[in-house]
Amino acid sequence: METLFETESATMVAAEEPHDVLNGASTLPRVTYAEYRALDIDDNFFYELLQGELVKKAAPSPLHQRIVRKTLLALEQFRTAQNIGGEVFMSPIDVFLDDENAPQPDVLFIREENKQIITQDGIVGAPDIVVEVVSPSSVVRDRVLKMRLYAQFGVAEYWIIDVNNITFEIYRNDAGTFELDNYAVEAGTVQSRVLQGLVLDVATLFAS
Repeated sequence: METLFETESATMVAAEEPHDVLNGASTLPRVTYAEYRALDIDDNFFYELLQGELVKKAAPSPLHQRIVRKTLLALEQFRTAQNIGGEVFMSPIDVFLDDENAPQPDVLFIREENKQIITQDGIVGAPDIVVEVVSPSSVVRDRVLKMRLYAQFGVAEYWIIDVNNITFEIYRNDAGTFELDNYAVEAGTVQSRVLQGLVLDVATLFAS
């Protein structure tokens, strides 16, 4: 798998990372998707189910939220202007991949021909585009674990927007593995293959 950056040492990653990514196999009891859906958690946090573990997501920063909003708007405006159908969603929303994995991407896009995976409980299957805005506490989760899951389950395109490095990377799925297709650092543009004609300006995205 070709990536733009080497993955940071696991010792630098916050505690919400899944245990088996950091320290080998986890000794915690594994949770199924059905058990996860049945939980009554009222602590004002969001959780995702990754490899059978509930992973608490830290509250996002204003910059993170600003980038999520701009990305969502760019996708929605392009979809509407081109009259291509499909639907755009943002977190929190469950993406059910299998019985032990239900991540919550920051933003996702589903093509019109795949809208049958949209259900009342969430998304059941792989979206066409998944976007993760990487924060310091989610480096391993977004660049290793979720990248592997999204590739394995057939996400066509994975966008990684890194707030620390001011980068935008677009990966395309090549037979179950993501390959870096194009990227920009601080300035310049990136282009989607799934949404032909969509060009995103990186400086505008990161501007306050």
